[in-house]
Amino acid sequence: MAKEPRPAEELTIWDDARAMINKARAEGIETVHERLQKQTPHCKFCELGTSCRICTMGPCKITPKAPRGVCGADADVVVARNFGRFVAGGSAGHSDHGRDLIEVLEAIIEGETKDYKITDEEKLRRISAEVGIETEGRDIKDIARDAVECFFGDFGSRKKQVSFLSRVPQKRKDIWDKLGMTPRGIDREIAEMMHRTHMGCDNDAPNTLIHAARTSLSDGWGGSMIGTELSDVIFGTPTPSMSTANLGVIKEDKVNILVHGHNPVVSEMILAASRDPEIVAEAEAAGAAGINIAGLCCTGNELLMRKGIPMAGNHLMTELAILTGAVEAVVVDYQCIMPSLVQISSCYHTRFIDTAAKARFTGATHFDIHPHNAYEQATEIVRLAVKAYAERDASRVDIPCEPVEIMTGFSNEAVISALGGSLDPLVQAIAAGDIRGAVGIVGCNNPKFQQDSMNVGLARELIKKDILVLVTGCVTTAAGKAGLLVPDAIEMAGPGLKKVCGALGIPPVLHYGSCVDNARILQLCAALADALDVDISDLPVGASSPEWYSEKAAAIGLYAVASGIYTHLGHPPNILGSETVTNIAVSGLEDLVGASFVIEPDPVKAAELFDERIKAKRKGLGLSE
Repeated sequence: MAKEPRPAEELTIWDDARAMINKARAEGIETVHERLQKQTPHCKFCELGTSCRICTMGPCKITPKAPRGVCGADADVVVARNFGRFVAGGSAGHSDHGRDLIEVLEAIIEGETKDYKITDEEKLRRISAEVGIETEGRDIKDIARDAVECFFGDFGSRKKQVSFLSRVPQKRKDIWDKLGMTPRGIDREIAEMMHRTHMGCDNDAPNTLIHAARTSLSDGWGGSMIGTELSDVIFGTPTPSMSTANLGVIKEDKVNILVHGHNPVVSEMILAASRDPEIVAEAEAAGAAGINIAGLCCTGNELLMRKGIPMAGNHLMTELAILTGAVEAVVVDYQCIMPSLVQISSCYHTRFIDTAAKARFTGATHFDIHPHNAYEQATEIVRLAVKAYAERDASRVDIPCEPVEIMTGFSNEAVISALGGSLDPLVQAIAAGDIRGAVGIVGCNNPKFQQDSMNVGLARELIKKDILVLVTGCVTTAAGKAGLLVPDAIEMAGPGLKKVCGALGIPPVLHYGSCVDNARILQLCAALADALDVDISDLPVGASSPEWYSEKAAAIGLYAVASGIYTHLGHPPNILGSETVTNIAVSGLEDLVGASFVIEPDPVKAAELFDERIKAKRKGLGLSE
């Protein structure tokens, strides 16, 4: 018997999303919510992490009646192996993203592209000096060539540690060295994780989890940090600016192109091509008022941070944006792109265009974009969207809201500049108790939860308690739509945070970028720890991913904990089938690395947990609660 669909009001907190969910149902178009309903109830063994498909003596499921698999692995081993591979997948995604940026920088210095350039030379000099490259009196291309070699080397097996560990406080590095957790090479740790979890290798759950942490650290302090820093070098370091968000950024009178994925290499070229006067004239000749670019997910965040391009939505808005009927093209690179977008695009005039060999979609129009042909290919894509405009059915267009304003562009450089050139004012505000602590809320949407209820609910509760919030990824759009990313949001904050943010003219919730840009938060924590001469685990800080779903989010959470940052998740990873693994995650890691995971689905209770943690850390620093 078919299940009754859940009301849209239960699925999301947003009016624009509810309107599009109801429109989809009226038109007979299936979305993520209907597919989830068809997939539930989920397999309990998979949810617990106790199913194993690593070899063909199985597959096995660990049960009270059959507590060991065919090979003899128990629940602890099976769960640890599954989680380790999950983390390796997430680390690979972020880190391969970083590698793509190195390849673009190499193409620039080798003269293989005219479409990209080094935009922030000062930052390239600074980060190169940080990783031991001589910069004094040298040509910028020579410095860049050494940086390329250095960062490519971080993916290999010849180093004792990845380069950006130069930023890590010595107290933290000592902990990693003692535990055998220091990340040596990005690809090395991922490959070793896969080797360890092959049948007959690492059959000690705590040992497997230590390497999972090492693998995640190669992402946070390696691949993600490289991706963030080189994106700034090539496309510019973000500075504060105003923009807009929600489905209202889609314009009824314009050719609308949505960029989706994670890497700015493609979306920057789409933006540039959309501003070509000749192509704009073609759009106007087709009857449009111009060409409008808007973002989805982290590719949107990249353009939002640097160019102020508006955000149409986060993960669970990607299908719904197409349902407005006013989108001519969705241009994707990789990661977090639902295959269903191809089918939903085919229900309208929308062209679904993929651009990466590593992320092809059956039914999509494919363009191979590389540094040497990026702009040329981008112009073809934008022209394809212009042609699609003539096929739009005006009777099916429904843009359900007006956009809301948001403030964006808070890189570490921008924050330090706003503070007068150093972190001292921030340290003083923390010491005085005006800012009691800080929490990074990061990550995803998950259709198992009412969309953004936890993301927004936690942010609101934290700022009431004078806790500064930094947001990245899909939480960005949620916070923006909730009115938390504008200076006026200080009216929702506690008195201390209101005073500090009011004086600086900034929101109490700061947009810190895309998911790879969680590396900015790591760097900020390290700088604060150095300023106070303490370990990161001594700081009154935390991390949260309330509505997470992906392998990348698991890697982020684990590298945060391994870096000494107390980390909240709105629901557990698939580890509850092992008491050993669960206990290590929620308590044992505290003894090893000074931080642990906490699972709490209620945002109010989660905020209270952060409040207690921050009180304890402030007390440890000799500060008032």
